[in-house]
Amino acid sequence: MKPLYAEVIVDIAHANVDRSFSYRIPAALQERLQIGDEVRVPFGSGNRTRSGYVVAISDHTAFAPEAVKEIAGIAENRESIEHRQMELAFWMHEHYGCTIFRALNCVLPVKNKVRPKQKRRLLLRADEAKAKALLAKYREKHMPAKARVLQYLMEVQEADLDVLMKELKVSMPSVTALVEEGAAELSESEVNRITLPERAAKQPVISLSEEQQAAVKAILQRRQQKDLRPSLIYGITGSGKTELYMELIARVLEEGKQAIVLIPEIALTYQTVSRFVARFGTQVSMLNSRMSAGERYDQFERAKRGAIRVMIGPRSALFTPFPDLGLVVIDEEHEATYKNENQPRYHARETAQKLCEMCGAMLVLGSATPSLETFYAAEQSKVVLYRLTKRVNDAHLPEVLVADMRKELERGNRTMFSDALHTALAETLARKEQAMLFINRRGYSGFVSCRSCGTALKCPHCDVSLSLHQDNTLRCHYCGYSVRMVQRCPVCGSGYIGAFKAGTQQIVKSLGQLFPEAKVVRMDYDTTKNKGEYETILKTFADHDADIMVGTQMIVKGHDFPKVTLMGILAADASLFVPDFRAAERSFELLTQAAGRAGRAERPGKVVIQTYQPEHYAVRYAAKQDYEGFYREEMQYRRLLGYPPASHLMVIMTAAKNQEEAKQTAERIKTQAAALCGGETMILGPSPASIEKLKDYYRQMIYIRKQEKRALETLRDRIDHWLKESELLSNCMVQYDIDPVQLQ
Repeated sequence: MKPLYAEVIVDIAHANVDRSFSYRIPAALQERLQIGDEVRVPFGSGNRTRSGYVVAISDHTAFAPEAVKEIAGIAENRESIEHRQMELAFWMHEHYGCTIFRALNCVLPVKNKVRPKQKRRLLLRADEAKAKALLAKYREKHMPAKARVLQYLMEVQEADLDVLMKELKVSMPSVTALVEEGAAELSESEVNRITLPERAAKQPVISLSEEQQAAVKAILQRRQQKDLRPSLIYGITGSGKTELYMELIARVLEEGKQAIVLIPEIALTYQTVSRFVARFGTQVSMLNSRMSAGERYDQFERAKRGAIRVMIGPRSALFTPFPDLGLVVIDEEHEATYKNENQPRYHARETAQKLCEMCGAMLVLGSATPSLETFYAAEQSKVVLYRLTKRVNDAHLPEVLVADMRKELERGNRTMFSDALHTALAETLARKEQAMLFINRRGYSGFVSCRSCGTALKCPHCDVSLSLHQDNTLRCHYCGYSVRMVQRCPVCGSGYIGAFKAGTQQIVKSLGQLFPEAKVVRMDYDTTKNKGEYETILKTFADHDADIMVGTQMIVKGHDFPKVTLMGILAADASLFVPDFRAAERSFELLTQAAGRAGRAERPGKVVIQTYQPEHYAVRYAAKQDYEGFYREEMQYRRLLGYPPASHLMVIMTAAKNQEEAKQTAERIKTQAAALCGGETMILGPSPASIEKLKDYYRQMIYIRKQEKRALETLRDRIDHWLKESELLSNCMVQYDIDPVQLQ
């Protein structure tokens, strides 16, 4: 038999071995082995057995045949990577600068095969005469277990075997004997491990508005014309973006294709899946990291064989192995959760666009507050924009009140509730309506501000907030500027200066004192750690078994509760002054999205925004629900300082267990980057990461700005090549991130 060779990507996520290795395929495996299979191979001088993925097979090798090692075997019970997934992984390797192995691992969200769950049922096989005769025989010969089972089957005809054995207290031998004697028959069928929300008996007919119909028609026409540019559905909160998505999905399903719907949070899964199941029934499923290995495997396999046609889930659901993908929807596309925090640092929006290009599928992005990158791309016609300017059923946007917490302090109110919010809560509860209280915790302890005048301490060089560190210093994480923590406000001299530290538990406690009759539920990371807790809390609130929901940002994204007429936003400033150039954008998004939860049905809504900076443009535009006004002002700031999307930013992070080694490596990278760049490039840092020590590693950050993204990608590759040739990577890790959605 002619020898065959395989190119294998070995499971070492290190830049120095970021390539394929040649192995000889044993004769016994030549007919079995396929591209994409996971194999076991000897590696290194000690021939340690490692796993890897086969990425190519050929009948020749560039090395002397006798020097090529042999594949030890195919990894059992492991999923193979399909051709399209592999192609996407190699694109991610090139685009995001990660190792090939990490990219291959990323596109295969379910790696282990799991034995299908079987449902066993016992059916009566004997006719009435034979069954009666057998029953008499069992009783006569004192076989009570057999008699109980047969008597039960004669009454119900068939039963779940596990339930039957438990209720009748019988063992498997008694059941087996009945089957052997022809009295009963045992059947097995595969069971889906997850339980989806039940489909309502009768579905209301969804009538799209003129704006929705026009958008659907235009998107479908562009598809027929092979215009695969992404579509942006920019619609105010409550404008019916989900109904528009479902209409597009219905058209795709009619063509025999499949659709993926990405959502930013697992917390949104239950309500989103419920709405889609109501429309599409059992064609819908979900995939997320909270599911067990068996549950994830079930959905993975059902998607491959076409048993489901619509997959809903967070970022990793993008890699669902649909055979004929026709549509990808990214709801709330502005959310930072669509960027992977680990290697590869891919963005779901960019990766989905590449996937759609590969499949000839449509990509639809939706948001009431699009990311600046997406809206900027729409202005340049790289993305096609569709506007939804009206709420469904002519509902009105909520009334928004801005409570100046500086004045509350002047009046002697030192509680966490302004007078306006306290009054609004009392009125809402009196009307038997519901309220949501959002505590903005994102970056709450990172910045320092004055409660008297609202001033936040900022870096004089970078126009971002200084971050408070444990050594009582304030630091800028862009340029390294530092200063000792102040005791009094440098603007007004007040001693009320420090970091905001209120949390959801304190709010719930205060509500119990103010409104003892109100039922309050809390939704944050601590209350949703365990499986099923999201669904329980959301169902409790949806069924109006609670009057007030208190939560962090997970409660402001996409939820639709018709009886919620009040949204209270506490600590609006918490994300406004985090040390990140995107702080104003993130704050505007959170405030606007939170405000959009109120008054979504026939009842009018009210929003109270509590802030120490009511004059800040992010707060002003959020109160008016004016995205485009905010966009214009924020883009002036981005252009002035050269931040994305006006230009592009690359972050290089060095991490080492020795603090000085991380810093020295960063300094050498900066020097090399400067030599490679020449002029017209801004390089900031190195400076410590916002959390300098993480999991025993010290981290340093370098920021490089350039006008062209491709120039940064080339610079990254050149720096990476230089590092591989040096010895700097032996004790220090280096990671790259171009246009990060949030800083480390």
